[in-house]
Amino acid sequence: MEIKETLNLLKTEFPMRANLPNKEPERQKEWEESDIYNKRQALNKDKPSFILHDGPPYANGNIHIGHALNKISKDIIVRYKSMSGYRAPYVPGWDTHGLPIEQALTNTGVDRKSMSVVEFRKLCEDYAWKQIEKQRTDFKRLGVAGEWDNPYVTLTKDYEAEQIRVFGKMAEKDYIYRGLKPIYWSPSSESALAEAEIEYHDVRSPNIYVAFKVKDGKSLLDTDTSFVIWTTTPWTLPANLAIAVKPDAQYAVVEADGRKFVVASEMVEDIAETLEWENVTLINEIEGKELEGITAQHPFYDRESLLILGDHVTLEDGTGLVHTAPGHGEDDFIVCQKYQLPVLSPVDAKGLFTAEAPGLEGVFYDKANKTITEWLEENDALLKLDFFTHSYPHDWRTKKPVIFRATPQWFASINNFREEILKAVQDVDWLQPWGMQRIFNMVRDRGDWVISRQRAWGVPLPIFYGENGDAIITPETTEHVAQLFEEHGSNIWFEKETVELLPEGFTHPSSPNGVFTKETDIMDVWFDSGSSHHAVLRKRENLSFPADLYLEGSDQYRGWFNSSITTSVAINGVSPYKAVLSQGMVLDGNGKKMSKSIGNVIDPNKVIKQMGADLIRLWVSSVDTQADVRVSMDILKQVSEIYRKIRNTIRFLIQNTEDFDINKDGVAYEELRPVDQYLMNRLNQTVKNVTDGYERHVFSDIFKEINQFCTVDVSNFYANFSKDVLYIDAPDDYNRRAMQTVFYHIIRDLTKLLAPILPHSAEEMWTYLQEEEDYVQLAEFPEVRSYDNEAEVLDKWNAFMKFRDKVLKANEVARENKIIGKDFEAKTTIYASNQVKELLESLNSDIRQILIASDLIIKDLSEKPEDESILEFEGVSIKVEHMSGEVCTRCRITSENTVQISDEEYLCQRCHEICEKHYPEVLAK
Repeated sequence: MEIKETLNLLKTEFPMRANLPNKEPERQKEWEESDIYNKRQALNKDKPSFILHDGPPYANGNIHIGHALNKISKDIIVRYKSMSGYRAPYVPGWDTHGLPIEQALTNTGVDRKSMSVVEFRKLCEDYAWKQIEKQRTDFKRLGVAGEWDNPYVTLTKDYEAEQIRVFGKMAEKDYIYRGLKPIYWSPSSESALAEAEIEYHDVRSPNIYVAFKVKDGKSLLDTDTSFVIWTTTPWTLPANLAIAVKPDAQYAVVEADGRKFVVASEMVEDIAETLEWENVTLINEIEGKELEGITAQHPFYDRESLLILGDHVTLEDGTGLVHTAPGHGEDDFIVCQKYQLPVLSPVDAKGLFTAEAPGLEGVFYDKANKTITEWLEENDALLKLDFFTHSYPHDWRTKKPVIFRATPQWFASINNFREEILKAVQDVDWLQPWGMQRIFNMVRDRGDWVISRQRAWGVPLPIFYGENGDAIITPETTEHVAQLFEEHGSNIWFEKETVELLPEGFTHPSSPNGVFTKETDIMDVWFDSGSSHHAVLRKRENLSFPADLYLEGSDQYRGWFNSSITTSVAINGVSPYKAVLSQGMVLDGNGKKMSKSIGNVIDPNKVIKQMGADLIRLWVSSVDTQADVRVSMDILKQVSEIYRKIRNTIRFLIQNTEDFDINKDGVAYEELRPVDQYLMNRLNQTVKNVTDGYERHVFSDIFKEINQFCTVDVSNFYANFSKDVLYIDAPDDYNRRAMQTVFYHIIRDLTKLLAPILPHSAEEMWTYLQEEEDYVQLAEFPEVRSYDNEAEVLDKWNAFMKFRDKVLKANEVARENKIIGKDFEAKTTIYASNQVKELLESLNSDIRQILIASDLIIKDLSEKPEDESILEFEGVSIKVEHMSGEVCTRCRITSENTVQISDEEYLCQRCHEICEKHYPEVLAK
């Protein structure tokens, strides 16, 4: 028998290389065949519930890295809750209506105008289901567990029916009305937009000052005087009907370069500089309210502009006189209503001028700016023209500018229940405190919600019209429509005649002849997804209302968070969520927005093929998701290094417990050595801190804690000196079994702690444990233990770790000076203060072994000689020398007291005793 055969050099089948791209699909197939998700639900059926309600991603194309961040984050939370005492089902959802799918079909060559609405809608539905299947496959490949065979989808019959009921309940409370008012209009989409569908981009716009001549000055102003207005949208001048002034402001009549103008008094100096007036003389001052009722001549059309009073007028920029076009601005519309001015909006759905703007008919609104400024110049009304770049609203789908345009639309009257929404907002636990203020301000400042859209692919507004044009929305009609949708789907609205959609025998005073028509607009898609609290949370037996948590990107404060709380407060009086967590956007490694044209997009499916889903999941856990996060292949490679370190740490622990049975060989905590107890307490702290991270949904804290524990406590400390016990001591030696006990606890607890983040890797680790559950997903999360001596153990050993750092520093200096190579070549002399000596004695441990030195001598600090090689630290001085003697063939420790057993083999006293007792045949040779 050779000496090396006496060492406990165990082997393991746990591979060093994870091979995740190939192994993960096999494991997922096994989970599906074993029905792990439903088995977990069955285990939790009598536990308190935790419902994370899924915000539906849009069904259009394969997933991107932002989808991965979102879905993995939800999966981590749900998996943790499922393992820690909660019934936490996860029902994924999809948003499926709206413009992007219409556009996608158009891009494939579908000619919408060549077919009926029903035919086109069926193509949209088929397309949506194909996208859902793509994304479902992608999400499942990420390891996300849930009811993938029974998701909620906004185009299904049951969902559409419940959405109609939400609309009906809001209508019953008089929250739904039809009105003509300016709203965001997208010429590129040919549809109204809600505020949630607007994003801002910089554009270059004209900046003009225009003179409106006084027509009837009411004895206050002469007709040779002009009002000066400022605008950045010359194209709205054809719709000008008024000029608004601030009632309590002073307005100056000035003569400038031979002409007379009216501007706000306190702005004269700035305006004169801007318009390059050289000779300015004050003629008179008039209070704003006195100007009311005066008329001006439109600068290029034969009509008047009325001087009106407006509280929205400020003196911060412009001239203090505001060009007012009630068909193209919300403030304009509101103020003109008081003066009973008509709502003129001479622009059609495509953004082209109509016959109501003579000379511009058929011209795209933005192209008309040049013509209009030329007309102004010809009429001596253009005082200045230049250009500037500023932020301007755009359609978030087409990325093209939008306009304010007055059209008849259906609205949800936020004003009627705004205070209830604001109260509900304050009752929610916003896990980022600034989130509450953000949505509070949005609700406080928003106008009424435009819920109608002029598209084909969506849920129809269940509204009928009588012969006189009156809208008919009754509980009877909406419930009947809901039942029809529940049975046939919403296509029936376009397949059947109006009378076939009404309850049998329906009559209404507005239609004495029984002739009815139906609305052709569809609902805003935010109304679709915003109804999910009713269509899903209230209607699924395994879910509950309100949800415990909504988790989406920070853009959803204006989107799903907003529409959901609006509809829920409208029909339920409460928020649909108890808590909200938002996440930042995913940027590239340099902090730039990802773009296919730039080429900085990270495709999660490609990463999975190269590195595996668990690597993406570990990346999600490594970043602070509450802010914008960065990702690149370099960043993912760094994460893969951390994964490798964690995996190799656990592999070492598994390998060195291959001959260990926790039930037969395990050592009770009270009987463990002090250093083993320290590791058990550090493990316990790790469990506590990781659990806290999961509870707070701060995954980066979990990542740091586990990485710190594996690297510092286990690899660099405990496992580092464990080899001198695990390899060297007899198999059943007490010290060895004690360390294996700690190893086993670490493997088991770390596997559970990692399971929500790295489910594939954790299941692989679990197969090497002797636990009753077949899968770690069916196990319970580790509990934080209570050890009687916890404080004492941690205090002592934390102090020791600071002392050890000093020894390691001394070893490092010795290596640099070529005194030693490995730590176990060191003969270390410690000159210690009384405090350090007392600490080392109180540990009741083999300090030499823990420090991996061949010899350790501890002396009083007062005995320290004058020696330049001694390193000085606070409370301790350390001298490191190269240990003299022979190297033990078995344990590699250098000793001056060895036994030679062959020409080139030596055993230290410890190894000689072990061999005498357990391997005498080694000595016999």
